[in-house]
Amino acid sequence: MEVSHRLGGRTGACKGSDGVRRAPVKRILQAAAVLGIAVMPVLGNASRAVEVPPRRLLEVVDFGPPVVSPDGKRVAFRTEQASIERNAWDTVWYVQDMDGNAPPRRVADGGIPLRDAAGGPLATSVVWSPDGRWIHYIAVMDGKIDVWRAAADGWGAEPVTRDAADVRGFSLSRDGRSMIYRVGATRAQVVAAEQDEYDRGIRIDRKVPVGHNLFRSLDIQGRRATQRYEGMWFGLAPLLADLPDQWKIIDLPGGEAKDLTASARPAPPLEPSGLAGVLPRPWKLAVEPEGSRIALLTRVGEAEGMREPPHVQLAVLSDRTSTQPVICGSALCTGRAVSGIQWRPGSDEVLFTVTDPEAGFAQSIFRWNVRTGEAHPVVAAGGLLSGGRDRFSACGVSAVALACVAAEADRPPRLERVDLATGARQVLFEPNESLASDMASAAPARLLRWTDAEGNAFTGQLFEAQGVGGPAPLFVTYYSCTGFLRGGTGDEWPLASLAANGISALCITDPPGYILDPVERYGRGVSAVRAAVDLLASEGKVDRSKVGMGGFSFGSEVTYQTLMRSDLLAAASVASTSIEPNYVLFSTLRDDAFFGSLRSLWGLGTPEETPDRWRTLSPIYHLDRIRAPMLFQLAEQEYLFSLGLSLPLVRRSQAELYVFPNEPHQKFQPRHKLAVYERNLDWFRFWLRGDEDSHPAKAEQYARWHAMRTAGDERAKVEGLGGP
Repeated sequence: MEVSHRLGGRTGACKGSDGVRRAPVKRILQAAAVLGIAVMPVLGNASRAVEVPPRRLLEVVDFGPPVVSPDGKRVAFRTEQASIERNAWDTVWYVQDMDGNAPPRRVADGGIPLRDAAGGPLATSVVWSPDGRWIHYIAVMDGKIDVWRAAADGWGAEPVTRDAADVRGFSLSRDGRSMIYRVGATRAQVVAAEQDEYDRGIRIDRKVPVGHNLFRSLDIQGRRATQRYEGMWFGLAPLLADLPDQWKIIDLPGGEAKDLTASARPAPPLEPSGLAGVLPRPWKLAVEPEGSRIALLTRVGEAEGMREPPHVQLAVLSDRTSTQPVICGSALCTGRAVSGIQWRPGSDEVLFTVTDPEAGFAQSIFRWNVRTGEAHPVVAAGGLLSGGRDRFSACGVSAVALACVAAEADRPPRLERVDLATGARQVLFEPNESLASDMASAAPARLLRWTDAEGNAFTGQLFEAQGVGGPAPLFVTYYSCTGFLRGGTGDEWPLASLAANGISALCITDPPGYILDPVERYGRGVSAVRAAVDLLASEGKVDRSKVGMGGFSFGSEVTYQTLMRSDLLAAASVASTSIEPNYVLFSTLRDDAFFGSLRSLWGLGTPEETPDRWRTLSPIYHLDRIRAPMLFQLAEQEYLFSLGLSLPLVRRSQAELYVFPNEPHQKFQPRHKLAVYERNLDWFRFWLRGDEDSHPAKAEQYARWHAMRTAGDERAKVEGLGGP
């Protein structure tokens, strides 16, 4: 894959229309030479057709949270990129000067990315040595999770811990001469416990995930692991994960690990429960480095049918025993959707991020002086300006600048420096520049705002169909649409590729506030889709008879409900299951760990206890209302939960069901992701445009889909509805 860079600098840099400083071409070529990257000139007609196929969206380079060095002069960060050929993810650690005058220096491989049990990537964490010579990080190498360190000058990397057990967490001493870390069961103990179960049989109890493959079914910590339920709902953890932490200390460099006495163990990080009991519990806090002050974000106001109060209050405490918070009273931090906080080193300022729902969840950063009470804007972005894909993650920070990952709906992520005094933005590293250029010309997105009949306000990012003379087909996905949009939440539907193939693609973000009543919660989503279709059809932009929809997790649920409650959809594709009795069957031993959430979030007991509620909410009781063809592309860990809906539709030639082995809630294997992207593109091109890929390998696929169309026409005639 061709990769190129934009490297901002203090001299010789040019400024783009977005106000971000970029390096001239000569320095870009020099940087590419340092990194060993070929930069090919663009020849021929500048107006040539540009395509954004699904593979390019999958192979985007992502960033982990940047961390600035103690002296503020350098930033360390990790990149992650899919490899289709090896069905793996490549990760690399870099160190770069914050002035942007040189390209980033590759200092180490990052190993296999760690993921949570749902398949989502875990945030990377790096700790600088006090002298700035080393970065320390957790990495999975050769099936072992250890703490590694890499020389910031690129000299090399080496493991620090070399423990028989996987490392769960670590910290450096103030002088950097020792490291404390914690582990659980040894890898040999875990393997032995798994094998013992395999040999003797697995006794099914409340912790066994019934419906999953039970032996080493999922790669969640760099190896295929047996899992057990942990906590509420569908939380999972490896076997023996419930064993307590064992703490150890090691002298650096190269010392022997020793057990740490209980009295020498570090205090746990401050949690909201550790504050004075008279205070409302904050949902986020930030302790002042080298100090005692604590910045807080607390939800306030009347919940009124919501899970949480609607507003956010920014405040600071003098220390953890204080009961008198100082509240930010500036207009810049009141009545705003404050989503992140951190201290500006060596100052009285708290930096806070506002993620604005009315601006499509674009982010702005402000600084609040807790002594004077004054607040000032730092920078406003058109998308995310954070520590990565997670909008709640933090930029790296020094006394004078931020190091942020910036991304917009149609512009992939890059690393930027933001000056805290002036707000000036400077691109440090842009490995996705070629894709960014092609997206700008072939698949630009625009922010769409609208309201439904009840006055609910919505936003979405619209990729308009290319090369269509009249109203275009429309694809809709619903849930969260922040940062660079590849395929909506879960990355399943290649939005830019759909637009390039003549199908407008709209990603709708669920408004803030989790509605407790599921009928209202789903109703808001269905209403958002209906109102968006009405708006775009009234403008002559889309053909309301050719609307498709897809969703992941909550987005899948809204897709099911849209099929049940409306005739909007001509085709649908889902990546997750629906609420149906199989949920209860497979979780019947889990007591409140499962049924507590089922009652609180859906108002459901067993189907025998709440039959009317089940008939209202579950799609399996509304098969007669679901008329659109459906594509199920589900993870092996979950597909059994949906068989009450998927199999009847497959049986009557109205659906296809694909199951992806060794995948959790969110698929992450690159080959699976590419297959999902490409099949979804084919699916909606066929049902919304009548287009077919001429590749011979797909002939059987289209034969099945033509048979599905014929079966649908026959059902419509019998029901007196007419053909599609």
